[in-house]
Amino acid sequence: MLQRAHRHHHININCVDSLGRGSLTIAIDSENLKMVELLVIMGVETKDALLQAINAEFVEAVELLLEHEELIHEDNTPYSWQKVEMNTSMFTPDITPLVLAAHRNNYEILKILLDRGATIPMPHDIRCGCDDCIRQSSEDSLRHSLSRVNEYRALASPSLIALSSNDPLLTAFQLSWELRNLAFAEQECKSEYLDLRRQCQKFAVDLLDQSRSSQELAIILNYDPDAPPYEDGDHMKLARLELAINYKQKKFVAHPNIQQLLASLWYEGVPGFRRKHSLEKLFIIIRVAILFPVHCLMYMIAPNAKHGVIMKKPFMKFLIHASSYLFFLLILILVSQRAEFHLIMLFGTESMKANLEEQLRRQRGNGPTHLELLIVLYVVGFMWEEAQEIYLEGIKSYLRNMWNFIDFSRNFLYCCVMLLRTVAYVQQAREIARDPETVYIPRENWDDYDPQLIAEGLFAAANIFSALKLVHLFSINPHLGPLQISLGKCVWVQ
Repeated sequence: MLQRAHRHHHININCVDSLGRGSLTIAIDSENLKMVELLVIMGVETKDALLQAINAEFVEAVELLLEHEELIHEDNTPYSWQKVEMNTSMFTPDITPLVLAAHRNNYEILKILLDRGATIPMPHDIRCGCDDCIRQSSEDSLRHSLSRVNEYRALASPSLIALSSNDPLLTAFQLSWELRNLAFAEQECKSEYLDLRRQCQKFAVDLLDQSRSSQELAIILNYDPDAPPYEDGDHMKLARLELAINYKQKKFVAHPNIQQLLASLWYEGVPGFRRKHSLEKLFIIIRVAILFPVHCLMYMIAPNAKHGVIMKKPFMKFLIHASSYLFFLLILILVSQRAEFHLIMLFGTESMKANLEEQLRRQRGNGPTHLELLIVLYVVGFMWEEAQEIYLEGIKSYLRNMWNFIDFSRNFLYCCVMLLRTVAYVQQAREIARDPETVYIPRENWDDYDPQLIAEGLFAAANIFSALKLVHLFSINPHLGPLQISLGKCVWVQ
């Protein structure tokens, strides 16, 4: 019948039924490959049959129609699916075979199309002001937005990422971050973009699930394209994990495989710590906390010795840093409560008590106490620590951590206190040199803007920031940590 119709032209071989379906479409829906082949050979117009075959995931028909398209297509002319009128086509003009195959996440069809050189151009930035974007947005803003959503839905296909990317994890991270930004920039399509972002995150987690040993997991997490490949026994820099944190890949970071590896690295300096009894754990922590000055001194003398190597392990480093900071807070409390004076009154000799009474009478011109000098030493250490972090991690990484703003504020206030105390000491020394009686001026009669009074006020503010830093230590607790994060989110939303 087809041959007769081809000779006599008494039947329209491209006719459609009441639903607008042609014979080729019906054959594809029925998955009748022989009929599809016959209709193509007899010259039935393919139109958007290739898209329909991809939509039906009919792989054999896709291969057949692609071969046919290569035979009939001429350079600088539209493809068959592009010639169909938009009003009668099942698909919008922005849907190409590769885009549709990516929407269906069909690995076989995607591989066939990619092997034939099909590509998906990267969508323009949402704020792009090029002529094409302005024209498309002016003509039909809805179609322009939907076209961008369709392109990103294709790019977020796990099969497409696996087939086309040299670094699937990095691609998933970057695309997830881009979709997050789009969700906030284009509120109308926010739910679609967030769904695609979750799809990218799930793909990264699924890739992580394929690791079957600690060595494979270490290779994944330590991969850095600019560094030599990781080998067993090398120092773990965890470059890929840091990248996941920067791109806010929470499910990836919280994956059990990663947490197990991090736990083994965390307790590396104290083997078997997690299996010990609670009292044994408490004894180890208290022992390290009390002896932290000795540990620090031994590390400074021999950093590469056995004890120094243990000190570099994360858990030991955390215990010593936490102990040192708690000791710093204790010094602040002692200075605020004038503990030196109380100790002298309780345990000092008569001469010490006499000197103390003279100091109390001398309201002006007093230098720093021993505890205050110890605070100065700590502040210098804090500033050196912050400078090292900026140098090693970079200013961008430093500014991304909100706790660093508290550290900076604390250090800045203490520096202001030291500067004002120095100015006050010099100023008061000059006043006393001119008139020795000024040393006994009561504080109530001082100038309202006296540098020492301002310094004491700033010292109180700096102490508040120092105490706030203590909250950061609670994040390691499985109960207090999530509460701290939740509270932070509530404050941020407010």
